[in-house]
Amino acid sequence: MIEIYYVEDDVDISCAVKEFLGQQGYKVSVFSTVASAKEALASICPTLVLVDWNMPDGSGKLLVQWIRLKWKELPVIFLTVRGDSCDIVSGFENGADDYIVKPFELEVLLSHIKALLRRTGDASRQYLSCGSLSIDLKKMSVYNGTEEIGLSPSEYQLLLYLLQNKGKTITRRKLLEEIWDSCGNYVNDNTLTVTMKRLREKLHQPVCLKTVRSVGYRMEEPE
Repeated sequence: MIEIYYVEDDVDISCAVKEFLGQQGYKVSVFSTVASAKEALASICPTLVLVDWNMPDGSGKLLVQWIRLKWKELPVIFLTVRGDSCDIVSGFENGADDYIVKPFELEVLLSHIKALLRRTGDASRQYLSCGSLSIDLKKMSVYNGTEEIGLSPSEYQLLLYLLQNKGKTITRRKLLEEIWDSCGNYVNDNTLTVTMKRLREKLHQPVCLKTVRSVGYRMEEPE
């Protein structure tokens, strides 16, 4: 199912959009503040984001800039009353893929969403994230916030496997089997300890990477 995040503080508009798109088979989550939208985005990358410009706790334009730093190919559409040409140009220059001025017809919004997704596909499958950490699977790039982190192949595979199994405790034995033994590289337990230590140091000791004592490791969203 295509998942859409809608950043909008007008309850009437957000409810109408959510109900209409829901009837078309889309899953829509509404966020009435920039802060709540950022929190949700840090946890799960959606298929597409709809953003209002004027929000009670900040600018939608700044939110789009923040999105572009972390997810360069995530489709974003502005839905806003700001229809001056300078605002439209600014919206595109700051990272929006499309721009719709309020008031708008719901059928028109749907056509824009379909057209944009035809061009971009489901970019959400390209990204894995937890807390401030993220991986761009297409580019095989790792980020802590907006900082790109260089990892060795084994460090990358270790982080990737933990992110793919976010929320699950993965035993040390399982990690050794999946990351090393599957490649025919039979190593001892200390190899995992050393690789994990180096990974944590390069990622600046991320709080989302947990050690489960005497068992293994778990990637989970920070509270």
